[in-house]
Order: sequence, then C-alpha cells, then structure tokens
Amino acid sequence: MELAFKDLVVWHKAIDFADYVISLTEELDSNRKHYRLVEQLESAATSISMNIAEGKGRSSKKEFIQYLYIARGSLYETVTLAIIFEKRNWIDKQKLDEIESKSIEIASMLKGLINSIQKSL
Repeated sequence: MELAFKDLVVWHKAIDFADYVISLTEELDSNRKHYRLVEQLESAATSISMNIAEGKGRSSKKEFIQYLYIARGSLYETVTLAIIFEKRNWIDKQKLDEIESKSIEIASMLKGLINSIQKSL
C-alpha cells in the first residue's frame, strides 16, 4: 500500500523545513531556560508536514483542505517564533531569513494545492 501524502512535493518541503528548524534548535545560543519556547518551535515546524499527511488521509477533499489550512497556520506560527528567537539573539538574522524564505515557498505551495482541490469540488 502506497502512502499518498508521500507523493506531495509540499510534504517533502515541509519535512525538510522541519529538519532545518530542528537543527537550528540544537544550535541555539540560549541557556535553554526557555525550553517551552524551543519545544513549541519544534512542534510548530513538525506540525506542518504532519497536518498535510493527516489531511491527505482523510475521506473528503474538504477535510483535506481544512488540514492544509491548519498546516499553513503552523507554518506562520513557526515564523513568528523564529522572529521572537531572532529578537532574543538566539538565532541570527541570516537563519531567520532562511526560515522566512523556505516558509514563503511552502505557503505558496499550500495555497496552490488548496486552490487546485477547491477547483475540483
């Protein structure tokens, strides 16, 4: 049995994005006393691909679209946390720019997928 979500390029991008964010948390310039924020960043970043996969496994296209919107929300949450981390000097501006660049690409792909599914309803 094939797992249909693995055919989605946006899912692969989201997996790579989560991996990148997790690698950044492992290098944080922080004494880790704000570990809940670190965990929230990792959670938000991994939630993107998980919601894409979960939505793809649902029984209707409308449900899939809803999960894609949730994935987009997690993406925005990740960027917001990264901005806070940059303000706290836990990550540098270059890493924030990389997160934002990757986020723009994923957000665009999510939007395209949502639009494509909506046209087929």
